[in-house]
Amino acid sequence: MQKITLLVSILFLVFSCGVKTTQSLINDGDYDGAINRAVEALKTKKDSKGKQDYVYLLEEAFAKAKDRDLRDLEMMEKEKNPANLERIYNTYIQLNNRQEKIRPLLPLQLLKQGRNAQFQFDNYSDQIVSSKNALSKYLYENAQVLLKSSNKLDFRKAYDDLAYLESINPNYKNARKLMDDAQFKGTDFVNVYATNETNMIIPRQLQNDLLDFSTYGLNDKWTVYHNVKQKNISYDYGLILNFREIFISPEQIKEKEFTKEREIKDGVRTLLDSRGKPVKDSLGRPIKVDNFKIIKIRIFEFRQYKACQVTAKVDYVNLKTNQLMQSFPVASEYVFENVYSTYRGNINACDENYLGYFNKRPVPFPNNEQMVFDTGEDLKAKFKNIIVRNRFR
Repeated sequence: MQKITLLVSILFLVFSCGVKTTQSLINDGDYDGAINRAVEALKTKKDSKGKQDYVYLLEEAFAKAKDRDLRDLEMMEKEKNPANLERIYNTYIQLNNRQEKIRPLLPLQLLKQGRNAQFQFDNYSDQIVSSKNALSKYLYENAQVLLKSSNKLDFRKAYDDLAYLESINPNYKNARKLMDDAQFKGTDFVNVYATNETNMIIPRQLQNDLLDFSTYGLNDKWTVYHNVKQKNISYDYGLILNFREIFISPEQIKEKEFTKEREIKDGVRTLLDSRGKPVKDSLGRPIKVDNFKIIKIRIFEFRQYKACQVTAKVDYVNLKTNQLMQSFPVASEYVFENVYSTYRGNINACDENYLGYFNKRPVPFPNNEQMVFDTGEDLKAKFKNIIVRNRFR
């Protein structure tokens, strides 16, 4: 019984809070927020006494929302400002959608008053079509004006207007073609290339890999990178990877010799006392104990080592003005290292995690070109990071 009472109390508290929140939304002027809460509450058991407050609140919120929208429309239509056309269209859509949200719940009874809640619905289809056509005409003509500009940001604004036009009025005149024109004109085209100021040859494969922007995933809606110039495209920016210095260390083999030792069990022996006589147990038998001995190993370790450091900078250039916009240093290093060992003595004296080095052998050192190429992965990651963090616009 106590559990049932507690459950009823909790449900009452939840319901009470929901009603208060809905009333608070109305008091704050958030009529559609109140409508949404009331509609959600009335989707189940709409005719129960416990839902009556929501019916009253829904009736009140709907009337106030409609009145405010109609007053706004009256003001905007009197102003005859083309900038209001989108808001006018959206307001008529809002008026219609609000009705359609409530319509499935009707009728809603007001039990104490013995009547149904009143919702004055109107047919806004003519106003929606008329305002959509007016807005479509405005967006189309405004986009045409913007497309005559020489500013890429105007082209992007034209694209956005045309995209919105397509969303509300698909296939309007030649809006799709104009969208394609706007996107092309609004796109920043970037020519990416490398220069070499070092006294070494940069492997062609490395350059191709670094400049293959299809693997970077950096192209976006308004920026396209090309590592090979294309005809009929006027490039806006240059992105230059300038190799400044390449240092490759000599091939080195470093030798190291060290000794390891370990105490291991080596059978058993008779325990002797201080006089050298066997120690016996209570039955008179000699006591046996583990016998230990020290084993040793001499290890000869060889470490092959060669390193390559590449220093470069990334230049951002405005190709329209031929001015350097900004520059970023970048450096990368690759280390070739191979460790192998031989030994003399007892291998059991060696640490287990070192044993693998005895199975290794010397390998040929990579040539200089390979060393430079092997810096590529790290260099590419740093190159990409610079571009991601420093967009052209």
